[in-house]
Amino acid sequence: MLFNSFEFAIFLPIVFLIYWAIGYAHINDRLKLRLQNAFVVIASYVFYGWWDWRFLLLIALTSFCSWGSGLLIHRTPYTIHHTQESHTPYTIHHTLKPKFWLIANVVLNLGILAIFKYYDFFVSEFGQLFGVSTDSLLLRIILPVGISFYTFQALSYSIDVYRKKMEPTKDIIAFFAFISFFPQLVAGPIERATNLLPQFQTNRRFDYNQAVDGMRQILWGLFKKIVIADNCATYVDQIWATYDTQSGSTLLLAAVLFTFQIYGDFSGYSDIAIGTAKLFGIKLMRNFNNPYFSRDIAEFWRRWHISLTTWFRDYVYIPLGGSRPEVPASVKNPDSYKKWLIVRNTFVIFLLSGFWHGANWTFIAWGAYHALLFLPLILLGKNRKYTNQVAEGRLFPTWKEFLQILLTFALAVIGWIIFRAETITQAWDFFCGIFTQNLLCCPHIISREYCIPLVCALAIMLVMEWLNRAENHGLAINKTITIQWIRRIIYFGLVLYMVYFGRFSYNQFIYFQF
Repeated sequence: MLFNSFEFAIFLPIVFLIYWAIGYAHINDRLKLRLQNAFVVIASYVFYGWWDWRFLLLIALTSFCSWGSGLLIHRTPYTIHHTQESHTPYTIHHTLKPKFWLIANVVLNLGILAIFKYYDFFVSEFGQLFGVSTDSLLLRIILPVGISFYTFQALSYSIDVYRKKMEPTKDIIAFFAFISFFPQLVAGPIERATNLLPQFQTNRRFDYNQAVDGMRQILWGLFKKIVIADNCATYVDQIWATYDTQSGSTLLLAAVLFTFQIYGDFSGYSDIAIGTAKLFGIKLMRNFNNPYFSRDIAEFWRRWHISLTTWFRDYVYIPLGGSRPEVPASVKNPDSYKKWLIVRNTFVIFLLSGFWHGANWTFIAWGAYHALLFLPLILLGKNRKYTNQVAEGRLFPTWKEFLQILLTFALAVIGWIIFRAETITQAWDFFCGIFTQNLLCCPHIISREYCIPLVCALAIMLVMEWLNRAENHGLAINKTITIQWIRRIIYFGLVLYMVYFGRFSYNQFIYFQF
């Protein structure tokens, strides 16, 4: 079921009313909580099964095995000691059983993910490498929507229980609600059990102000998806299909519009998911923090798909040693060895992030590209130079900040060309096609009726998100616009803009394929 569909417009208010009817029923709090959680699971399974009910068995298996592994890991006592440096590896003293159950759950979940998402890719590449036919070995199965998201969410629970960051839950209903919570089930944010699971173990009361803010965030997310992302997609898909016949200026415009398309699409989904969760008294983590206002590529990655980048940081990068790896005393040249470990860790994290997106060499190349951009910053110790908001306390950035933002945006555009391409060759041809003699000519546009509303929509998005860059979302305008009737005009204006210029063809969100 899509957020931008008629079915969801009916589904959401029905679920909302029943959920809070249970929440205010005259029964004891414990039973009320269990009924609410059970209803969340039922509603979430209806939401997910609307696409293909057969894959409900898959998410149920992942949920049950991850829940059981937490209990089995916790049964055998063991200790975990962290070093004083938060970025250095930790040492675990354990018996066999806790580690066995952790590995078993990791292997099971990653095995399921690998079969559905990567099996055909590896088999095909093996066949091409050795020049043999592998058609009979291909499974050609449908990739379950959101499998990468809920698999990583389930894995984080088992790992955190093993690290003794949290106690395992015996409440299987609350755990199933944690894994399957429908707003963030198919495209994140990838929640941590330490944040989301306790919310399903605590009685919730309806918060009017939180719900109103949730509705604002839903509206903002729909605007970015229906008006910006889907209108950009109309142009991008048309140009990309015929890129070898287009001018350099047209290809450049398509690349820039895809940069806004993927942001409007994915951050729009996250806004809708987070806003919907607020209606149910649930707080999800922020997934985007104005990444196109970043001053370097390190800041960009702290602001883009935050739930995934922090997942890889905490569960892969830091355990490998991060940017402060331990060097064995036996090493003759510790400084060089340390730099090598930092380079290795950086490439591992970005290549895995790229491969997480899909079984295609373009995603791996996209990850390697960003690793190359990130590496000089981390080796020079400048990867955390910009942790504050750009132009903090000021309306406009300085010229230096403005040029830094433009450069970082341009680097991101190049990366999105690789990401959007079907092959490495296509990405290279597209990129080379930009830098031709007709780069400075007027680009091809579909029509003035299409162009003007899209340019205005992009301007609205950039201005709103710039003015509210210190807030949780672009439509959190209570502090910047204190007059209520002006705020209502803005809300109503956005709705009208969607009605007149939105694309209501139920276009699927880009990240559903991941």
